[in-house]
Amino acid sequence: MVDTHEFASHCHELLSVLGRARTRRMFGGHGIYVDDLFIALIINEVLYLKADELARPAFESAGGQPFSYATATGNRTVLAYWTAPDDAMESPPQMLPWARLAMASALRAAAAKKPAAPRKPSAKTLRAKPGTGAKTPAKRPGDAGAKPVAKRAAKSAGKS
Repeated sequence: MVDTHEFASHCHELLSVLGRARTRRMFGGHGIYVDDLFIALIINEVLYLKADELARPAFESAGGQPFSYATATGNRTVLAYWTAPDDAMESPPQMLPWARLAMASALRAAAAKKPAAPRKPSAKTLRAKPGTGAKTPAKRPGDAGAKPVAKRAAKSAGKS
């Protein structure tokens, strides 16, 4: 039986050829990030590399197997993570082409993520419009269209 920590360290070393790698325990196994992109997972002492629709044919033709698991309902879920060929597990140079495919898949996934929705103003930044009950963003000194405090004070003093 392979020591889980030792195997995770070996996989970390294999994928470090791409950049700054870090390994983190998750899902009952480990996840591997390179330059803060999640590119691989280790489950039951098997390394699975991220492989999107563009990278998957290379993994399939090399005899790779996808990561899958049984759900609580008995269905099988297959994720976009595939095993690399056995010889790639021998050294970083042999892993490099497979690691590059995983990195490219992770980069495409990150680029495809839609940007976060703009945040709605909080109650503190809203104030009621006089006479309407409608709320509008409160103006602060320095905001576009906000009157400086000194000018408001001078204008108020002149009205008395």
